Amino acid sequence: MNLRLMSITGCLFLLGVVKAQQNIPVYLDTSRSIEERVEDALSRMTVEEKVAITHAQSKFSSAGVPRLGIPENWASDGPHGIRAEVMWDEWYGANWTNDSCIAFPALTCLAASWNPEVSYLYGKSIGEEARYRNKNILLGPGVNIYRTPLNGRNFEYMGEDPYLASVMVVPYIKGVQSNGVAACVKHYALNNQEIDRDHVNVNVDDRALYEIYLPAFKAAVQEGKAWAIMGSYNKYKGEHCCHNQYLLNDILKRDWGFDGVVVSDWGGTHDTKEAIYNGLDMEFGSWTNGLDWGASNAYDNYFLANPYLKLLKSGEVTEKELNDKVRRILRLVYRTNMDHNRPYGSFGTKEHALAGRQIAEEGIVLLKNDRNVLPVNLNKVKKILVVGENAVKKMTVGGGSSSLKAKYEVSPLAGIQSRVGKDAEVTYVQGYASPAVKEQDVKDAKVPEQEKIDYAALREEAVKAAKGADVVFVVGGLNKNDNQDCEGDDRKSLGLPYEQDELIAALSKVNPNVVVVLVTGNAVAMPWIKNVPSVVEAWYGGTEAGNAIASILFGDVNPSGKLPFTFPVKLEDNSAHALGEYPGDGENVTYKEGIFVGYRWADKQKSKPLFPFGHGLSYTTFDYGKAVADKKVISKDDQITFTVTLSNVGNRPGAETVQLYIGDKKSSLPRPVKELKGFKKVYLTAGEQKEVSFTIDKEALSFYDDTKGQWVVEPGKFEAYIGASSGDIRSTVGFELK
Repeated sequence: MNLRLMSITGCLFLLGVVKAQQNIPVYLDTSRSIEERVEDALSRMTVEEKVAITHAQSKFSSAGVPRLGIPENWASDGPHGIRAEVMWDEWYGANWTNDSCIAFPALTCLAASWNPEVSYLYGKSIGEEARYRNKNILLGPGVNIYRTPLNGRNFEYMGEDPYLASVMVVPYIKGVQSNGVAACVKHYALNNQEIDRDHVNVNVDDRALYEIYLPAFKAAVQEGKAWAIMGSYNKYKGEHCCHNQYLLNDILKRDWGFDGVVVSDWGGTHDTKEAIYNGLDMEFGSWTNGLDWGASNAYDNYFLANPYLKLLKSGEVTEKELNDKVRRILRLVYRTNMDHNRPYGSFGTKEHALAGRQIAEEGIVLLKNDRNVLPVNLNKVKKILVVGENAVKKMTVGGGSSSLKAKYEVSPLAGIQSRVGKDAEVTYVQGYASPAVKEQDVKDAKVPEQEKIDYAALREEAVKAAKGADVVFVVGGLNKNDNQDCEGDDRKSLGLPYEQDELIAALSKVNPNVVVVLVTGNAVAMPWIKNVPSVVEAWYGGTEAGNAIASILFGDVNPSGKLPFTFPVKLEDNSAHALGEYPGDGENVTYKEGIFVGYRWADKQKSKPLFPFGHGLSYTTFDYGKAVADKKVISKDDQITFTVTLSNVGNRPGAETVQLYIGDKKSSLPRPVKELKGFKKVYLTAGEQKEVSFTIDKEALSFYDDTKGQWVVEPGKFEAYIGASSGDIRSTVGFELK
């Protein structure tokens, strides 16, 4: 073909494209705005089609509009990895051979990294996995506040402080949504316990609501631009939170301008009219009515299904609320499934596994390290004993909706063995055991026969082995069994289960170099803390957990994690328990502590926790200079900058998270002694120093005045506290607001 003929052919082709585009419906025209496309699609839908997309059609999907080429929505648990496929209408696995995911660390571990860049990496990586599996809604992240260490789902959340959770959730959302997958932030709101979670009514004052329990959700909406929010099971102001006028219509949609979709938690919908009028957009559930076990494949009986359609056709309700729901759902579809620029994603890759390892390494917290037992020097240590069931137990399975079918999982024992190689002898003994449990999400799974556990014999074996070891790694903590770190119920006590306290105490008597490695998502009591030189909080580290733990224990990576919540000495040191309002009376629970959650309570009581919020040690030493402010007096429209010089005076490179807290010396309403208002994770080589600066404005000085129903900032004297944790303040600067 000559060039002229090619040119003519090309022009004819382009003319054909233009002509074809002129006939494209607006809702399919990618040159139009999303809002134009939404309105056009809405105008073409029947009332039956509109109702059909507002409720589930299977365990994890809702209908599209096949007639118009609008695809289905597919959701997936969860915040730590893409859940294995389940049957269309059952909870048990579909037994696919290509749905084994990369398991990422629990969100407590992510929060403990105090690193927003790592949070973006997490979101982007898990979003790529969701996209590859053709999910357009990821059911996470979770940002409920850590009110009590007994909450079974704390491991899925980002700690006790609203500022930390707010800063960390935003990049996660942006990372997920860069893949054309909606982050569905949960559980909105006040879901701070699993006991009675489906009906307990939370009584909380407006100050605590706005200052403690809502900020991370607000940041997710206004800064993260989240495309979906999941309502929680519990009640607030007597209404279930999945259809709650005050939380959903007034605060979320009106005040915060949320334009995305409100999704019910599975079975969290209870009434058709409340769901219609009180802000719910999409109903998901278990069986028949989304509430209880019942007839299978009965999605037409959901509250937003045939009961809704019947009300519409009788004229008892209008299409006004329905159209708002459909607009939001269509907007979600155009942002995800119908975005022609959406990337393809990737799944189960080495890159994702290594990203998970980096996150785990940055989140692991060195709680204690007397005599520099860590990092272990393999030139001196030749006999290593590893003790504990958690050294070999799989932690990516179980725990409820976050249970995963991981491509692989490196256990702590395997990680230690791989790292040590032939440089030392590694011996393993069990030390303790937990009762056997039935497999989650497996058809016809049976509770295994329980063998009596002889804890004394297991302990005796471990003690005998410990006498000849150079160092003992006790890998213990909690697990994903019921009443541990698990959805559906809370822990029974703050203590370690399965006689681990007795085991650690016995080992410490025969070996001075006992290192306790805790695999948990929660704080635990440590009655043996004075008897062991080193304690490491390793969290649930996902696929690469064992390798990440080994890299910390042997010094390949300098620990830099900081606690995202307070470790109390005893349960009564926690405000929810000190004031006697947990878990409530079965119908109501009152947050008598108000805003005094976590370190705010410890400061108020002038009590010393086991480990304070923000605590975390390093293998090097950081020196803080004297902090200075660029102003002594500011007005309400001013900003003020605080600067401190941070120096690495040790002999290793490492990272330190410098934390800024602000305290109001005198106010009309009670305020915490100090509150976190800034942090920066700074990497320094040995001998290096950097200036670290924080700039704040009146927002960091304000509080919610529930007598006025608004945020206020009062003139007066303030103090800025800069330190390594809430309990380790290195420098204080006073200033005044005129």
